[in-house]
Amino acid sequence: MAEINNISSAAPNIINVAVNGVTIPADQIAEELQYHPAGSADEAVFKATEALIIEQLLLQKAQLYGISGEAEAHEDETPEEAAIRTVLEREVAPSTASDKECQQYYQANLGKFKSAPLMEVSHILLAADHRDFDARQHVREKAEQLIEQLTNNAASFSELAKTLSACPSKEDGGSLGQISKGQTTPEFERQVVLLDEGLALSPIESRYGCHVVYINQKIDGTQMSFEDCKTKIKHYLQDQSYVRAVGQYISILIGEADILGFDFETSGSPLVQ
Repeated sequence: MAEINNISSAAPNIINVAVNGVTIPADQIAEELQYHPAGSADEAVFKATEALIIEQLLLQKAQLYGISGEAEAHEDETPEEAAIRTVLEREVAPSTASDKECQQYYQANLGKFKSAPLMEVSHILLAADHRDFDARQHVREKAEQLIEQLTNNAASFSELAKTLSACPSKEDGGSLGQISKGQTTPEFERQVVLLDEGLALSPIESRYGCHVVYINQKIDGTQMSFEDCKTKIKHYLQDQSYVRAVGQYISILIGEADILGFDFETSGSPLVQ
């Protein structure tokens, strides 16, 4: 059995993990952290470790089935990605959403089916490397202090952006102008579109650091018809059903596996419910 040792790393609380005797080294987990933004260092470590364990379990299943991934790989896939996809295609059956299910989902979620809002946004970027937890914690605290300051004096936003922001938009007082879907990084966009006009009361994190955001104007999108959304809804419901089925399959693999150095906390993990 692989030995599990603590390791000194820039990221806290990272240890080697063993999956059925195969070691996932702590430095590999540390490298994985960049793909799992989280509210704390420990949460990011948990997510990264969880992802690598699941990947290893699926690769071991592929090896058991004699799936190398080389022959199955699409143009944009690595052999490992192809092997995992092939295992899931073999083990998890897709489902089909009915028109009635799609109609019910549409009626229950009308707010989701609007054209993208048009927003005029300003921000102050406090830059920090996504791998440097200390720096990210520092800029988050600084962003929270700025928000508190701006709550009492929003008119100073432009001047603070000019002196503090690490984004070229600082020259325009932090203004990004009018933005719509696809014009900013996905993790920034997902959070910004949910905001109302005015100062965002919490910082927004992205791969570049921490953002203090002010929504100067927001024009909501218009309601889309069911027929315009039907195909999208059908794909969404089928994808959700597939994700649940994959989660159930993964939970079986986890239950059968010998894992050292990690507690999945199954009841709290959406991947294994």
